[in-house]
Amino acid sequence: MFEVLVFVYEHYWRGDACPELQQLGRRLSAHGFEPDEIHDALVWLDGLTLAAQSTSLDPAESQDSAVHAAAAQSAGSMRVYSVAEQDHLGAQCLGFVSFLESSGVLPAAMREIVIDRAMAAPGDPVSVDDLKIIVLMVYWSFGQEPDALVLDELCDPGDGRLAH
Repeated sequence: MFEVLVFVYEHYWRGDACPELQQLGRRLSAHGFEPDEIHDALVWLDGLTLAAQSTSLDPAESQDSAVHAAAAQSAGSMRVYSVAEQDHLGAQCLGFVSFLESSGVLPAAMREIVIDRAMAAPGDPVSVDDLKIIVLMVYWSFGQEPDALVLDELCDPGDGRLAH
């Protein structure tokens, strides 16, 4: 499924440039992806589209009180992860989400979509590389590109790095 998502990200630079799911499925099939992978990716992308459409990153634009609460989360608040989230995401993914949040590049509303889409992804626990793809796809769904340093962190495997 993640190979399909990477293909979609690379070929449709913005979420609104992506064709309807049925047409996208035909294009993915023409590029040689397996039907099961295509189906899983399309279901996952449909969930992402629904989440992004119902979420506003600007608290002033939000009409839904739950979405507004996530977007307007106070600086002193803390996200508590359920046992199911902890088990499915694992310590490395939760640490990576925390890193992005503390760096100021993953607002609370986007974090919630990342968690939701990670919970819908296969893997137990989800790998950090797969989580990075999920984060990229969430940015993509909002028509945003992360800044260069964040993009580097999301695309760089990190192997061979030396800690300072």
